[in-house]
Amino acid sequence: MARILIYRRNLRFPHASVVDGTRALGELGERHGFTVDATEDPAVFRPAALRRYAAVVFLSTGGPVLDEAGQDALRAHLTAGHGWLGVHAASSTAYEWPWFEGLVGARFDRHPAIQTAPVRVADPGHPATAHLPARWEWTDEWYDFRSDPRERGARVLLTVDEADYTGAAMGLADRHPLAWCGEHDGAPTFYTALGHAPEAYADRAFRGHLLGGLRHVLG
Repeated sequence: MARILIYRRNLRFPHASVVDGTRALGELGERHGFTVDATEDPAVFRPAALRRYAAVVFLSTGGPVLDEAGQDALRAHLTAGHGWLGVHAASSTAYEWPWFEGLVGARFDRHPAIQTAPVRVADPGHPATAHLPARWEWTDEWYDFRSDPRERGARVLLTVDEADYTGAAMGLADRHPLAWCGEHDGAPTFYTALGHAPEAYADRAFRGHLLGGLRHVLG
């Protein structure tokens, strides 16, 4: 049975929803055959401890959440072929570490006020999106990123049209990325910008989105 590590440390913008996200991932594991451990302790990021995990989830992490030894351990673990999944604020993590930018695909820049807009499925041929309708009404923080993850070769799965909400600043019109997958130094990767609010993790469609992302990073 695969074991997944959920890392929840946030030194910038702590999210109460990490409790709900951890619960949701644990319940998905019970149903779909994997187990989860959750921690905010950076000391877990050492080779001997990481060896237990098939994938690592950064659940709304933020800021410099790993020391140098932890960064080295995570990089070695992932370049050995283990998976990485980032949720929501994970893109605001480790700005001081260039390698991590390649891992997450794009850095968080800013977001306007929380509001509702239709999420658009850009790629329905992925397990994280195959169950979703072509347009999916959702309420969240619509993240702007410092770059377009497509520039790093990411496969964009979900988008939002910047005309459908107020305050967008990326200037990508209907190509504004919300979720994507790829590979970085041998590690399968998945990131979704969705998941700010606690109630998101009770939503069946969003849980299916997370499950599909886990299936991607678990291979």
